[in-house]
Amino acid sequence: MSMGSNSTRRISVHQVLGGGPVADMLLWKKWCGGAVILTSTTALWYLFERADYNFLSFVANVLLLLVLILFVWAKSASLLNRPLPPLPDLEISEESVSIVADELRLWVNFALSIARDIAIGRNLKLFLQVALGLWISSFIGRFFNFLTLVYFGVLLSLSAPLVYDKYQDPIDEKLCVTHRYVQMQYRKLDENVLRKLPLPLNKEKKMQ
Repeated sequence: MSMGSNSTRRISVHQVLGGGPVADMLLWKKWCGGAVILTSTTALWYLFERADYNFLSFVANVLLLLVLILFVWAKSASLLNRPLPPLPDLEISEESVSIVADELRLWVNFALSIARDIAIGRNLKLFLQVALGLWISSFIGRFFNFLTLVYFGVLLSLSAPLVYDKYQDPIDEKLCVTHRYVQMQYRKLDENVLRKLPLPLNKEKKMQ
């Protein structure tokens, strides 16, 4: 009975990730795409982090090589009566711009709402959560630079979904235990510390 109940509560990681080609790549159902991304990001990280290669020089050399290939291809095509290089229409549609702008607007409004709740609403719980997240980010930033963090993020995105899809039940059990422990510790903090702090917002309302 427990096995059946666990199987019915299992989450389809593929559907959570969108169920498209991106999900196939993150779960290594199409290993070619994941291998290409892993190899390319590893090569870029090695060039910039270990070989001390300059990012601007890298971009310039890649563009120079691309332009040279296209120029030689076009010249040889005109001399040998071959087709020209198949270049797509290099333009950004208004629909793509509007989608990016809408997504950016949502994130900006979300950040502004958090700032408003902290500054005006004086949400102590939200303030502690944001402060803890920023402190953790600052602590991690002491040991890794931005490029290394991005590389670790790529490695995590190519490994965490696959591991969770295979070992979902034991991971969920550990997460539930951790969540209950965090809630218990926060409840103790709230009862012993947070509720004893003065609330200036309430005092201002009484004065008004």
